[in-house]
Amino acid sequence: MKFRPDRLIQLRTSMNISKAEAARQLNISAMTYGRYEKGEREPSYPSVSYIAQIFHCNIDFLYGTSDVMNCDYIVISRSESPELYSLVETLQQNHDIKDRILAYARELNRKEKRG
Repeated sequence: MKFRPDRLIQLRTSMNISKAEAARQLNISAMTYGRYEKGEREPSYPSVSYIAQIFHCNIDFLYGTSDVMNCDYIVISRSESPELYSLVETLQQNHDIKDRILAYARELNRKEKRG
């Protein structure tokens, strides 16, 4: 697989941020980020994974093997969001609670859509 710089540009543009802001969010130099976008330097797979995680996109989109930009997973960190992490852990272990909470969430979504 080869990294697609045009996809990185498309992603950044969809987020409506500058190259400098993208570099800042990724904690890399503006020069390094610019080289990624120009195709002068290809990020390593771990770097592409990090880009996808920070920008909430699909890794396959950045490699051009999928046209779906949005990621199909969410990373929940125990240290950053302990309550949400605990909830998801409970849902994975207890199917009865999972079914009840999902039914409740569906009802909340329906009410929100109705206004």
